[in-house]
Amino acid sequence: MRVVVVGSGVVGASAAYHLGRSGAEVVVVDHGHTGKATLAGAGIVCPWASGYPEGPIMDLYMAGAAAYPEIIGGLADATGRDVGYRRVGGLVVSADEAELAEAEGRVARNSVGRLEVGGFTRITNDEARALFPPLRTGAEAIHIEGGARVDGRLLAQAFLATPGVELSTTTDPATLAIEGDRVTGVRVDGSMIAADAVVVAAGAWTAELLSSSVGAAIDVEPQKGQIMHFRVDADTGSWPVLLPVGPHYVISFDGGRVVVGATREEGSGFDTRVTAAGHAELLATVFETIPGLADATILETRVGLRPLARTAPTVGAVPGIDGLVVATGLGPIGLTVGPLFGRLAADVVFGRDSPLNLAPYAPT
Repeated sequence: MRVVVVGSGVVGASAAYHLGRSGAEVVVVDHGHTGKATLAGAGIVCPWASGYPEGPIMDLYMAGAAAYPEIIGGLADATGRDVGYRRVGGLVVSADEAELAEAEGRVARNSVGRLEVGGFTRITNDEARALFPPLRTGAEAIHIEGGARVDGRLLAQAFLATPGVELSTTTDPATLAIEGDRVTGVRVDGSMIAADAVVVAAGAWTAELLSSSVGAAIDVEPQKGQIMHFRVDADTGSWPVLLPVGPHYVISFDGGRVVVGATREEGSGFDTRVTAAGHAELLATVFETIPGLADATILETRVGLRPLARTAPTVGAVPGIDGLVVATGLGPIGLTVGPLFGRLAADVVFGRDSPLNLAPYAPT
């Protein structure tokens, strides 16, 4: 079986990996768009403090985190590559007692029956600063043992390094080849890549591709996120991920790199500029929550366009087009859920039963 995957972000790369591991011949086509979310995103795997209500998105968020150890373990065995994954714990922080108590209640509810959480504890400011030294004084925290981080770039590269997976970088965007009621391949740069099935995992560009190729509408639009990277003179490899109550986060990697993100700019279109307003928003988090980073070196600001769904992410077969599968719409939870989402897309291609009920995520 030959499958073409459109998109090399974490979802497409994971789909390619799982398809290849199941014996398919896989070609991944990628246009190299500026602003791919996987290349910009900071990979926090710690959904248990999330404010999402019960429902399809929260179900996916939890399932994505639960699947991580198994998928990462299999990936390491298959490729021998380091993906920057490490279970470092997570800190939910606030100086407001009511806010922290509410967050603790969410963690407690979301932890029921989930061994991957590893337990959680309310800790003092001194204890929190021992784990994350730049944290402000006066802020207490909830320490979540199971919190983890991953490098999205390394993760996608490792998935694509699977034997049997071929990556083709294109000059022009791909279009789908349709004959009658089935997809027969993908056209790129004037050539046709024939396929028995096609997985469209083109992130924020998915709606555009499906609309132009098959006239299908899908509930996904780009949401711009700006993320700042800093360098500090410290051993940051074991610092926990930091989750202030609110939309921002802090994640640390080896070598003194600390990442602060992210803006959530709806209605952004495909704008990938770094802006003064974006910097101001993120620096406000630095000075308010982690003032110990005030003297850090600014290394870069990355911009990613998240594929944001208004209702729920989409994974499944496109009605009326045999062999066409779509997987997109994860928005800000992409690096937590992406590895699982790619596996679900591969299950759809092969007609396998899914561990989740996919009905809430079906393309319409």
